[in-house]
Amino acid sequence: MARTFRVFRDGAVLAAFFILLVLIAAKLDEAADSTVHGPFHVIDGDTLAVGGERLRLQGMDAPELDQTCEDGRGRQWPCGEEARRLLIRLVAGGETECLGRERDKYRRLLVRCRSGATSVNGTLVRQGLAVASGRYAQEQVAARRERLGLWAGPFESPRDWRASRGMMDDSSMVEAFWDWMKRVTGWQ
Repeated sequence: MARTFRVFRDGAVLAAFFILLVLIAAKLDEAADSTVHGPFHVIDGDTLAVGGERLRLQGMDAPELDQTCEDGRGRQWPCGEEARRLLIRLVAGGETECLGRERDKYRRLLVRCRSGATSVNGTLVRQGLAVASGRYAQEQVAARRERLGLWAGPFESPRDWRASRGMMDDSSMVEAFWDWMKRVTGWQ
């Protein structure tokens, strides 16, 4: 009985130690982020430009500019353009700051942006004008529950919409997680 308890205890301590190491590595990884200040030019609902640099909002996916969605009554509305308009409003103030380190396969810097105390990425998801992809799950749950934006009616996910038209697509959540794990552990 005592041996079983020690094995269980040692396993729990090892698991807790591993989790602590992953959390420390993630925190250190955030500390290495580059900071980008505006003024920003909004390309679409999840892409910004500053100077010659393109920035892709991380952890979410907004509809494409030409994409339309349905409201609760079956009427079409320009959800891609609406996402772009919200992003313009969110970064309009001079206090927007974006943090990022990684680049996607199109060489865009993947960023998390804040305007004062407001998370730009999180707000787009919370208002129902972007879907969460790895982060911002709570914001998406709230938007769905309140039937905001995209969640007011049926819509095609931005990823599926791009795929059905042969447009570029970002890596999947599984690929993003795998890349993050390789980065955190230093494994190539």
